[in-house]
Amino acid sequence: MIQARLTRVSMCVAALMWSAACHHDITGPAQAAPTTLTQLPRALSLAETSVRDAANAFSFALWGKVNAAQPDTNVFISPLSASFALGMTMNGAATVTYDQMHAALQFGNTSLTDINAGYKSLIALLESLDPSVKMQIANSIWYRIGFPIRPSFVDTTKADFDASVKGLNFDDVSGSLAVINGWVSGATNGKIPSVLEDIDPSAMMFLINAIYFKGSWRSRFDPALTTSATFTSSTGASQQMQLMHQVSALSYAETATYQAVDLSYGDSAFTMTVLLPKTGTSIQSLAASLTPSAWQAVVNGLHYVEEVDLSLPKLTLKYERLMNPDLGALGMVEPFDQNGADFSKMALNGNGTLFIAFVKQDSFLDINEEGTEAAAVTTVGVFATSAHIPPVMRVDHPYIIVIRERLTGTVLFMGKVVRMP
Repeated sequence: MIQARLTRVSMCVAALMWSAACHHDITGPAQAAPTTLTQLPRALSLAETSVRDAANAFSFALWGKVNAAQPDTNVFISPLSASFALGMTMNGAATVTYDQMHAALQFGNTSLTDINAGYKSLIALLESLDPSVKMQIANSIWYRIGFPIRPSFVDTTKADFDASVKGLNFDDVSGSLAVINGWVSGATNGKIPSVLEDIDPSAMMFLINAIYFKGSWRSRFDPALTTSATFTSSTGASQQMQLMHQVSALSYAETATYQAVDLSYGDSAFTMTVLLPKTGTSIQSLAASLTPSAWQAVVNGLHYVEEVDLSLPKLTLKYERLMNPDLGALGMVEPFDQNGADFSKMALNGNGTLFIAFVKQDSFLDINEEGTEAAAVTTVGVFATSAHIPPVMRVDHPYIIVIRERLTGTVLFMGKVVRMP
């Protein structure tokens, strides 16, 4: 259902907006902050709630695999972006390939029709919740001219994902790269200038999702209070950083293992939650403990405190991850099988001739005194098997951050910083 998709999107949007909402004025110290958003435009349906829960389950499942694989590396991913890109791709899958993608994305018994409708309404909701926050979600599909793409697949991705679908002459590698990377750069406001460096002769299609977020804190940090300080990395090394500071009314939580603060953007629909492990708790154990239920406990524990003395690193981070092994660990195996994948709903003769060669995510994060800018692009590369390439004839101290949508609980971005970049 459209509502099912809305739940999913609204959760992610809420994550972003809620993290921003805990700061003051987004227009400057002399102007009042926007009115705080306290509820969604309408109640979520049971179907939407189901899709939202699936989206969050996928977020934390993917987070667990990526985090475990990179214990001493900064991590910043958008599970939502991966879900959008794989959701589009899943519309071209059939039989076991479809089943494994459906299960890995944690959709349970939800039908493809309801999933697509949920994605569609989620995009609309996330992009419209806070006019003072820039939230953009864009999808595109680029295929080799001559590739026998099914019109029904094109129609579905255009209708439910608002995807731009275009054929390119992949043999003109430089020309195709300029078009695809140009689209990516535009969709991320230049923060991710490119995602592809080459086009393999076996490449038939690239399915891409881009998410861009820019929000100003409700309570900005005063640049005059930013000072040089020392950051102790997960390996014990000392590094220099720029440390922002403010004493403000914020949502705060504290347990035996961590402190948490929630920083709001704009009308406070989007926020950024910062989790800081206490002495005796490692960043890796805290990161590994994040499951949907554990995350909900963090959210439930946040409460308004009139004065929180907060120091937060000023940070710019770029990250890239090939997600094939992470998705394989979640049960998505056959879609990557060159001989077994079934993408017969994507193209004529797509059964046994097409497979997912890679799922790659590029991301960007900038946290400064005024707010946060974040972007993520997930690229799904669909290739033809070498034995079945169809003929193509062209006659022409470490901490974790989660950006989420507060009102629905959707997780947009998740990050782990173990050292200064």
